[in-house]
Amino acid sequence: MSRLEAIGRHIQEHRSGMVVDMVFAIAWVTVVTVVLDVLMGAPQWLYYLTLLGGIVAYYGFFWTLDAVTAGGDE
Repeated sequence: MSRLEAIGRHIQEHRSGMVVDMVFAIAWVTVVTVVLDVLMGAPQWLYYLTLLGGIVAYYGFFWTLDAVTAGGDE
């Protein structure tokens, strides 16, 4: 199997997950930009720090979602 075929297979297997990741990222960046730049005029370092906080928000959201959908069976 060539490298290109392996990449194609990986994309087919994880397509829905990648779409969800992209939607979350776009939504996070949009909300942070609107709130900090447009509404508050916050400093640049706070903007970048809040964008970095999106990583924590992403994992926190999906770990919580997994726990709720599992029904506490863990």
